[in-house]
Amino acid sequence: MSSTKLGFFFSEHHRWLLQYLQRQVRHRADAEDTAAETFCQLLSAKVDPDAIEQPRAYLSTIARRLVFDRHRRRRLEQAYLERLALLPEELAPSPEEQHLLLEALSAVDRALAGLPLAVKKAFLLSQLDGLGYAEIGRQLGVSERTVGRYMTQALRQCYLSGAQP
Repeated sequence: MSSTKLGFFFSEHHRWLLQYLQRQVRHRADAEDTAAETFCQLLSAKVDPDAIEQPRAYLSTIARRLVFDRHRRRRLEQAYLERLALLPEELAPSPEEQHLLLEALSAVDRALAGLPLAVKKAFLLSQLDGLGYAEIGRQLGVSERTVGRYMTQALRQCYLSGAQP
């Protein structure tokens, strides 16, 4: 894709995308970041802008996914911070460790994004709560063997995505 084509595509649709995103998110900065990330994804996908029949539908689809991912990451981060607040101060990780843990948690969340909810729950109960397969099975109402299959699926996804559980 030539930079001229992308530049024209950007100038033709950026203002519209930014206005669209400002209606979707609360902060202008988030809308600007999401618009920029949308065009970055277009660039990394190496899609010829001339081949896009409905540019606004194409851009809004990418942008909606990015907004959804941003909300999911914020909910995950909030849940993590709430759990940290329950720890005694002497056991709480340092700010640097918290940042690294949040990055790792986000990577695992992205890796597990396409899996069924039961698989995600089994994986998180194992990895975060340290439960064994029998206890996970009791909590989820499935057999240990099913928990094993769930864990295999989740670990495979993490491996394929490069996330380290």
